[in-house]
Amino acid sequence: MNRLTAAEQHHILAALRSPQYCDLAPAQVWARLLDDGIYLCSIRTMYRLLAAAGENRERRGQRTHPAKRKPELIARRPNEVWSWDITKLQGPQRGTFYHLYVIIDIYSRYVVGWTIAATETGALAEALIADTLTTHGIEPGQLALHADRGTSMTSKPVAQLLVDLGVDRSHSRPRVSNDNPYSEAQFKTLKYCPAFPGRFGSIADARTFAIMFFDHYNHVHRHSGIGLHTPASVHYNTAATIDTQRAATLNAAYTTNPARFRHQRPTPPALPTAAWINQPTPATLITSE
Repeated sequence: MNRLTAAEQHHILAALRSPQYCDLAPAQVWARLLDDGIYLCSIRTMYRLLAAAGENRERRGQRTHPAKRKPELIARRPNEVWSWDITKLQGPQRGTFYHLYVIIDIYSRYVVGWTIAATETGALAEALIADTLTTHGIEPGQLALHADRGTSMTSKPVAQLLVDLGVDRSHSRPRVSNDNPYSEAQFKTLKYCPAFPGRFGSIADARTFAIMFFDHYNHVHRHSGIGLHTPASVHYNTAATIDTQRAATLNAAYTTNPARFRHQRPTPPALPTAAWINQPTPATLITSE
């Protein structure tokens, strides 16, 4: 008879469960036993016996990848959380690109540092971050720096720099586009600017454009997310004085013609009290205060 006896079935399962073969697929076990001059049964029978024993699963030892923790960052004032990223600018010929590195303060929306280079490297990112931290007088333990998981963002030079300077490092989760919203929004503002060219004739042209753009963005552009103030006025704490002036102007207009405002006294747009990357949970908010 072709039917396996109970003892034979037990012997085959014992072999499949042995420390030597427990992490191997039946085909691997069958081939290795055969190479050692041993035939127990067919590969299909091995699968059938494992299924009957409730062990028909992935047997191979595999590295596990735990879920990445969702970044939760909160800033209640400038220079508490910065976000940075790199985008490509098209050069004069197809396939030629310049790399724009930008660091932005998420509370004030102020671009605190930027550079344009012909390549994207961790060393260039390290130099920009180090220079920007020095320029703004960032102390150890003061700042969290957020980025996505690009090669430059996760490079050893950048990681070691942040450790040495006492800057907390944060990264977006893989394939989660909205974990770095401030940098993404800033790049959209840049590339949808009416003056933005489709291509730059040279890296010098790109740098000239960036100088003008970031000066306008920081000092002229009124941002809806910060009470229609400029990023510079929020970053350098002149927004309260500007709001006082705005309120006086609105009060004068209301006094002159209350009906125009339906007899409701107007007020300037309010500044937000905080900015965040992924609104923290209530427990996180309590511990951070």
